[in-house]
Amino acid sequence: MTDQVNATDFLISTKAGIRNLAFALTETATPELRATLREELRNAVETHEQISNYMISRGMYHPNDLGEQLKLDLQITDTALNLADKQ
Repeated sequence: MTDQVNATDFLISTKAGIRNLAFALTETATPELRATLREELRNAVETHEQISNYMISRGMYHPNDLGEQLKLDLQITDTALNLADKQ
């Protein structure tokens, strides 16, 4: 479960980074900074793909099957609630 938690957290953080980089790119005035942000955005999208592929290959993420993803999300939620109850 730890691998899944870490991978999910990394995926969510990467998505947030992509969103923030895209926003920053639209607000940038200098061509040099714009080029740097574009490169960082490209790297972030590649990282997202690698994380997604890792999770998909291990059954941790089902982006194309909403029903399976919902089952997995509910299972993770139940596990988290059970862990919280034990503390």
